[in-house]
Amino acid sequence: MIEIEDLHNKQTFTKEYIAEMLSLSGEKRKMMLKEAGEFHVKQLGKKVFFRGLIEFSNYCTKDCYYCGIRKDNRDINRYDIDDEAILNAARFAHENRYGSLVLQSGERNDSMFTERIAKLLRGIKKITNGELGITISLGEQTREIYKEWFEAGAHRYLLRIESSDEELYYKIHPRDEKHNFQTRLNCLHTLKELGYQTGTGVMIGLPFQTYEHLANDLLFMKELDIDMVGMGPFIEHHDTPLYKFKEQLWPLQRRFEVSLNMIAALRFVMPDINIAAATALQAIDPMGREKALQVGANIIMPNITPTVNRKNYLLYENKPCTDEGADDCTNCLKIRIEMSGREIGFSEWGDSKHYKKPLSIPPKVGRK
Repeated sequence: MIEIEDLHNKQTFTKEYIAEMLSLSGEKRKMMLKEAGEFHVKQLGKKVFFRGLIEFSNYCTKDCYYCGIRKDNRDINRYDIDDEAILNAARFAHENRYGSLVLQSGERNDSMFTERIAKLLRGIKKITNGELGITISLGEQTREIYKEWFEAGAHRYLLRIESSDEELYYKIHPRDEKHNFQTRLNCLHTLKELGYQTGTGVMIGLPFQTYEHLANDLLFMKELDIDMVGMGPFIEHHDTPLYKFKEQLWPLQRRFEVSLNMIAALRFVMPDINIAAATALQAIDPMGREKALQVGANIIMPNITPTVNRKNYLLYENKPCTDEGADDCTNCLKIRIEMSGREIGFSEWGDSKHYKKPLSIPPKVGRK
């Protein structure tokens, strides 16, 4: 049985205990979320850190069954933002004291792509005097490419596992060499070995998913000793294979509630990691990201992708803020963060306090 008042002192969490936390509803759930928010402030304070998000390309070589930009989706306008536009977005982030940015795109590993990323990383470091932190979320790559990007200036990497259960993983991905569960795991271990602050994440409310699956996801993150997490509710997209299971899904509101429960539970399980308030939360609840900040999240990602491209980076339906400019998004979030009782850590990288540098780390540009 969950004893809310004991959560902040609890050292060991079993799958069964976490599953019960995730399934809470009603008054006891409200108590747990309140306790998680207070525990978070005690552990990490009230600061929230910006990561300016640049979704620079929706070309992808993967065919994940849940994703709107999957390779086989022919009903999408593909785009690839040019390098100068990416650098301009980085300048905007730096000038507006974001502290960090995130480069994200569909997954590719051809040499034209990997060489371009290394050049962009060096360019961003140069134009911001090494002052802008860089997270990248660019999928599975070789050890050599990860090392090259690390040395070029990236220091955080987000590689979402989407489900740590191998059987469920293959229900939401094709079973082929392009979508190999073990390869994804190996990449996460490689990222940690190279010295990246390493992040992963899962979708919440997938078809076939149970509270036990989600509890094991959190224990997986604990065992992997990750530094940061990006996770949020699964929202179906009509141009994907998983859409045919939409009648079997939890109602959107339940997916939203369990997502907040996941954030709160993970904050107790891993007190000093960074947890992002996912944009998908706002697709269900207008105050979704603010509610996430109040129960344990401490990272928020203003979208600074050029407005004309945002509507074509639709991993899921009803994505919010696709018609806003970067200034609009920034001003809106400043107000929302203040309303949630938090403050922005301007010009700070906001590195994970959980991160422990390996004994030997490759040399790095602009380490701060």
